[in-house]
Amino acid sequence: MDKKNSIMKRNRILVLCAIMIGLSSCGQNEESEWAIADNPILTQWADDIDPSNPWPEYPRPDMVREEWINLNGLWDYTITGKDEQPTVWEGKILVPYPVESALSGVKKRINENEYLWYRTEFKVPASWKKKNIFLNFEASDWETTVWVNGNMAGDHKGGYDPFCMNITRYIKKGKNHELLVRVWDPSSKGPQARGKQVTDPHGIWYTPSSGIWQTVWIEPVDNVYFRSFQTETDIENGQIWIQPDIVNMHDGISTRASIIKEKNIIEEKEISGDNEIIFTLDDYELWSPDKPVLYDIEIELIDNGQVIDKIKTYTGFRKISIGNDDDGFTRILLNNKFVFQNGPLDQGFWPDGLYTPPTEEAMRYDLEMIKKMGFNMLRKHVKVENRRFYYWCDRMGVLVWQDMPNGDQHIGRNENDIDKSEEAARQFEIELSKLIKTKYNHPSIIVWVPFNEGWGQYDTGRITEFIKELDPTRLVNSASGWTDRGTGDILDIHHYPDPRCPEAEDNRAIVLSEFGGLGLPVQDHTWEQKNWGYKNMENTDALLKKYDEFYKIIHSMVKEKGLSASIYTQITDVETETNGLLTYDRKINKMGAENLYPINTGQKK
Repeated sequence: MDKKNSIMKRNRILVLCAIMIGLSSCGQNEESEWAIADNPILTQWADDIDPSNPWPEYPRPDMVREEWINLNGLWDYTITGKDEQPTVWEGKILVPYPVESALSGVKKRINENEYLWYRTEFKVPASWKKKNIFLNFEASDWETTVWVNGNMAGDHKGGYDPFCMNITRYIKKGKNHELLVRVWDPSSKGPQARGKQVTDPHGIWYTPSSGIWQTVWIEPVDNVYFRSFQTETDIENGQIWIQPDIVNMHDGISTRASIIKEKNIIEEKEISGDNEIIFTLDDYELWSPDKPVLYDIEIELIDNGQVIDKIKTYTGFRKISIGNDDDGFTRILLNNKFVFQNGPLDQGFWPDGLYTPPTEEAMRYDLEMIKKMGFNMLRKHVKVENRRFYYWCDRMGVLVWQDMPNGDQHIGRNENDIDKSEEAARQFEIELSKLIKTKYNHPSIIVWVPFNEGWGQYDTGRITEFIKELDPTRLVNSASGWTDRGTGDILDIHHYPDPRCPEAEDNRAIVLSEFGGLGLPVQDHTWEQKNWGYKNMENTDALLKKYDEFYKIIHSMVKEKGLSASIYTQITDVETETNGLLTYDRKINKMGAENLYPINTGQKK
């Protein structure tokens, strides 16, 4: 027996022992009830959570199958030293909320020398008997190892990307199946992509979200099935391209796709094998923030006349590019026209769920408020959201600039790119490629941002080209703020608190992707009594006046200096930062959407 097989056999024995020990003790907690842990503030949606069915929505809305089972809910958990096995289960944790969050019911920190363990059971319907069963994790931070019925099913490194495992061989007829999950998360003690999560939260750095923090679910597929697909649109020629990725292709396989609008099939084609399907529509509408028109798509996999897999998706006719406007400035163009892009910095933190919104309704609320305030875009700042977030951006018409979460050390202004280790660079690029591939089909995403303010920045030109090769349809903002290397489609600066504008360029659009940060704490709605903003304001009137002054400058820079986009810091307060347009608990809209709308849209004189 080789060394690898020997280690796997030993691990399997250890895990089986751990499960048996855990089973003998977990009965003590079966009747214990979940409760939200003590927390400084909560959102209004915390009371809406059903611990037997949290986050019940289908987690992959851009590739929908009818059959699936949600595994979210109360699981056993325990925390051990690194390289130790669980001997008892400490209690219940509500999946998919991170262990540090109040909504998990646990609210405990783990460190780089500890493992977080989960255990639950699930059943597989008899109707899935002849199917392949896939276990899906939408996200788990950071290194996740999974056992099913004592068998190691797989492992994964990455805190933000969805991953799956084929667990068919471990499924036994007519029994409850044991799922054991181990997570190791070094947070800021490691070089991995982590965004603003740090072990010692302070200032602009926040509480970590370790372990499972998005939906866990299972689904059945046949032996031949769609692994994924890509869609693109051509607005000049009215074309929709669909490229399927089929597992276990063989002769006799074909792909049939239907384009649907308002529940009516307007085009349908069937192509042999996994060849690209191209539709040309004579009459079509463009997708934009003002009118986010989407076309539904059904894709069927056919084996000798029988449908063996069927997925539903959608797309929108949308083009993003760089070009000259009528005034001679190089601009970001949407559907070949200049549309000034204005939005908030969106960090995606919640006081009760940290990385995980309490509910989908809560998550949608932020997007609804962004629209009501007169914004047409957002910058998702060094965090990746669940796939339903981008689905709602697609549906609601919110343009998205998507950051790649940073890792490694944080360097300062104008320093050279860091000397990133080969292992850290490889992992960063793996996670970056998964970000792009798993979010590729969302029309709302228009810009990729690999680096922010030099944090973990390296090989900027090469990384820019790496992204362009993976996705030539979108723009790349190579370095947001500070450490520009002259690459990419955008020259981007940050300036607090007042807005500034970079000098116009011939080949790149100019943007101000961070400014503002006007701080105003609201009594009984703050994370801590001690808080801050980039410029603290005395009251709401002073805040609104200064905000209006800033945006008058912004709108003048759009007309006179060629500014293509601006991003205000930020949509909500986050922990000790009180520079949000909303309080951290989302209960107070500090200036009122009705007051912000005319300012943001330039309608206020």
